[in-house]
Amino acid sequence: MIPIRNLYYLFCYAWQRFPPGGAVETGVDAAPDLPNLFARLLVNDVNALLRRGLDRGYRTFVEETRAPRGRLLLDAIVKEQTLRRGAVVCAVDELTPDVVHNRIVKAAARVLARTRGVETALVHELGAIVLKLQAVSDVRLSADIFKGVQLSRNTRHYAPLMKLCELVWRAQMPDENGDGSRFADILKDEVTMSAVFEDFLRNFYVHHQTRYRVSREVMSWDAIALDEVSHGRLPIMETDITLRSRERTIVMDAKFYKETLVSRGGAGKVRSGHLYQLFAYLEHASARTPERSCEGVLIYPTVGIEVALRYRIRGHEVLVKTVNLDREWPEIHRDLIGVPLTFDAPAPHPAPLAA
Repeated sequence: MIPIRNLYYLFCYAWQRFPPGGAVETGVDAAPDLPNLFARLLVNDVNALLRRGLDRGYRTFVEETRAPRGRLLLDAIVKEQTLRRGAVVCAVDELTPDVVHNRIVKAAARVLARTRGVETALVHELGAIVLKLQAVSDVRLSADIFKGVQLSRNTRHYAPLMKLCELVWRAQMPDENGDGSRFADILKDEVTMSAVFEDFLRNFYVHHQTRYRVSREVMSWDAIALDEVSHGRLPIMETDITLRSRERTIVMDAKFYKETLVSRGGAGKVRSGHLYQLFAYLEHASARTPERSCEGVLIYPTVGIEVALRYRIRGHEVLVKTVNLDREWPEIHRDLIGVPLTFDAPAPHPAPLAA
């Protein structure tokens, strides 16, 4: 089991909310599990948001009034004959906190407050947040509502909170008794957690090293369509993490799997699909910048198990590496910083590969 403190760091980096000086937010260490960790993070973030002030947006209200303001709606005035009553119909633009990202925050607080296993004290704090957001409409969380979030430079501080709320939504399962909801073990969701782990690694290297430019790259296939119907049918080739310097390109593929190696009796084997994918990236990255050496890393998080395998495949050095998250964070930090440095060290003496 990954310690809660390390999960906290993992999510912080994935959401680009780097803890100052490696500090842990109040109450995080006391969280016994993921639902309580998310509840504590949501409470801390929303309270900070309320102190800063909720984002507001303009909404148009139509009203009949004796004191004109805003825009007069002449068609409505004539149709409803409001002048006989000494009134007019106006369209008024007013600033309101009832915007989509505040609705999502309120909905996530409601969801967590109804989740089984969340501690009573946190349930009360989540309920207090819902009350403070009374001016915000109630909505149901869905994929569409998250797609509708558009943050500007002035509202980018909402971004980590939106990531948190989306994970809360993804983790919800209806309770068998119809009373509230249960929290799915999203650590077993390899698709969701692979995306989190990938974002964590990319932001970690952006934040903690300066030797390489870090990005996620889209590459074009070195292919020519031989007829019209074949044109534009190849899938996008996009790396998880690419580190580039003047001398070297390192392509990293991040995977979140319960079992790093495939075992069918005997020694575990590297997953063939992962290796084929990485090799395709390396060949195309090398073709783009043939003057640079091009290396690859398959990297997996684990608990307790450590693997480090090195190969040279058609001129590319490849590292298959695990990151043991069941350690103190400074050790994990040193381990990750050391991954790109692996390629600075001389490769060990080649050994013949078994078939």
